Amino acid sequence: MEENDFLVKKCGLKFDPVGLVISYVDMHTNKMRRRTMPLRDFDKNSKIDNVVLELQDSKHKRFINLIPRGQLVRLLTIAKDKLTGMSLEASLARNNDLDKIDPEENLNKVDEETLQRKKLRMDALFERNRKKPDDPDFQYDIEVDFDNEAKIESCGWDSDSDGEF
Repeated sequence: MEENDFLVKKCGLKFDPVGLVISYVDMHTNKMRRRTMPLRDFDKNSKIDNVVLELQDSKHKRFINLIPRGQLVRLLTIAKDKLTGMSLEASLARNNDLDKIDPEENLNKVDEETLQRKKLRMDALFERNRKKPDDPDFQYDIEVDFDNEAKIESCGWDSDSDGEF
């Protein structure tokens, strides 16, 4: 069977024991099915990226590959938070904050897991907003003339170093 043989309808978590639950439609039989994938050896110290890679290489890969990576990371983060003792509501609030893109936030100061999560979100937003050649409002080679004369600002440090070159 191929990946196109299934249509994922829902994806969620089971906490005791920890596992991913996927509801999908089998396109050959047109039946709704549910698959529970246990997250073996998953604990509060597990690296989310490693778990995602393990799931993509497991016997469940034909189902896992149908779930967007960002959603998988979010679900695994919620499961990890629950194992550390955080309530479900607090974990959901924390995940909502992680999914928000703040242009004023300094991403150089965040941990690696948060940075990867923000990058996934930005990539998804970029792909959603990108104009593709088969889009109806796509235009090739758009030229924009910016008024450069009105926007040039001089700075004191800039004029001091002009004589050295």
